[in-house]
Amino acid sequence: MSKFRITVGQIFFLLGFLMVFSGCQEIKKEKTETLETVSNSLRTPRRFTTPLGKEFSIPEPSEKMIAQYEEAKQTYESNPDSANALIWYGRRTAYLGKYQDAIDLYSRGIEKFPEDARFYRHRGHRYISIREFEKAISDLEFATKLIEGKPNEIEPDGMPNAMNIPVSTLHGNIWYHLGLAYYLEHDYEKAFDAYLNCRKSGELDDNIVSSTHWLYMIQRRLGNETMANEMLDPITQKMDVIENQSYYELCKLYKGLIPIDSLLRTKSGNPSNDAVAYGLSNWYFYNNDKEKAKEIMLDLVDSPSWSSFGYIAAESDLIHYFDKMKP
Repeated sequence: MSKFRITVGQIFFLLGFLMVFSGCQEIKKEKTETLETVSNSLRTPRRFTTPLGKEFSIPEPSEKMIAQYEEAKQTYESNPDSANALIWYGRRTAYLGKYQDAIDLYSRGIEKFPEDARFYRHRGHRYISIREFEKAISDLEFATKLIEGKPNEIEPDGMPNAMNIPVSTLHGNIWYHLGLAYYLEHDYEKAFDAYLNCRKSGELDDNIVSSTHWLYMIQRRLGNETMANEMLDPITQKMDVIENQSYYELCKLYKGLIPIDSLLRTKSGNPSNDAVAYGLSNWYFYNNDKEKAKEIMLDLVDSPSWSSFGYIAAESDLIHYFDKMKP
């Protein structure tokens, strides 16, 4: 009858295996607990108070958004010297409504990659989101200097359109957001110059309609109706617009290609609809119906999409023109 024998070497091998297995289980457990902690923190209710004193809850993110955020975070932590990884970590953070956290990440990027215009472009955008317009202007102005003489590039979408075709560029987005920041500070001349540069930055129809919308409104605000109409020259009845349909409809309104009644049914509450609502309020504003303009703006700032550009612009106008000051 044979006897089962275990050698000293086998005993040490088994002990080593058990230690490695136990260590892997601990790492797996720690990783799982970390992800659960991150997910739980993202679901914790957060609020934002606007300059008009309106308080909004930041919506709980979807499982997909949380997964994308966690993936971006882990990718960056595995590649801390990657500018792309840090950009996406910041973008995914911002999509969750964590704007200050995103700003902190972009600031980290500026320290590590001071010549990368993307960090100033994205931080400037998020300064607009939290209503720090002067800081946004400072960042975006510096970004325009960093891109001087450099080739333009398509900027990938973090939240793709229906056709999954990116329609904006780095240069275009820098000039667009700089123009918006100037506009929100009611510096219309500088806003106009920025949007001219935006329109020159790309030939895609989405870029043409978005920049033209602001160029037209700015000149109407300045009382230059003739020049405003000249800005509409590139607008035609048939354009290949993929994403910026709201701006396209407004441009057609400005050019007399559609009646205003066709847009009045639009309800505020998301970025695209807020763009239309703000465009309509402006239409009444510079056509001397200030009460109607104010009515639409007040309705807009009661909508939940407090970080949309239309909402922020209406809020800025209510404070600047209608004495709706901070509480």
